[in-house]
Amino acid sequence: MNQTTDEEQQGVRPVGEGVPAARDVQVERSTKETEIRLRLQLDTDQPLTIETGVPFFDHMLHAMAFHGGLGLEVQARGDIEVDPHHLVEDVGIVFGQALAKAVDQHGPVARYGHAVIPMDDALSEATIDAGNRPYLVYRAEYPQPYCGAFAVELLREFFHGLAMNAAINLHLDARYGANTHHMCEALMKALGRAIAQAYRRHDRVRSTKGSL
Repeated sequence: MNQTTDEEQQGVRPVGEGVPAARDVQVERSTKETEIRLRLQLDTDQPLTIETGVPFFDHMLHAMAFHGGLGLEVQARGDIEVDPHHLVEDVGIVFGQALAKAVDQHGPVARYGHAVIPMDDALSEATIDAGNRPYLVYRAEYPQPYCGAFAVELLREFFHGLAMNAAINLHLDARYGANTHHMCEALMKALGRAIAQAYRRHDRVRSTKGSL
């Protein structure tokens, strides 16, 4: 007797059954403040190339992509001598645009994703509804305001740019922790895993309305 997997029952199509190997999209953004080129491959964790000129931010993006199993290439430069704000925000915008483009070009996704990740003293959670209703809820009280030279308040700009441009409902909660680095890293890892779940291929639009 044939048995179906949970994913098959939910309409999620595994790669390899008449499905292209990878959903591959590229987005560029050029302003007077930043210049960003980003490539996203949703179905492969190719070697990551992330260079923004902001070391801690690179580290966070790498953690997100690695633990989400995402192929991510980011080449970014901006007026970081003034403040990394513009660059961090614009990377979020471009990453969000890449997720939206992947859906537009390659079809429906599973829609929902959720992950809770511990890191030593810290526990962080990410929940996504890729349902074309952009909204950000971000709860984090960090015990130290900086990680190295990076002001962690700037992560909100990345998350906001991501949520608005991917048109996702994004809830992020750095639940607790004694070390800011651990809290941020757990949160970015959770975000990567939630994205991986939400953007699994699906055979139909996941909405009772029939469209998003």
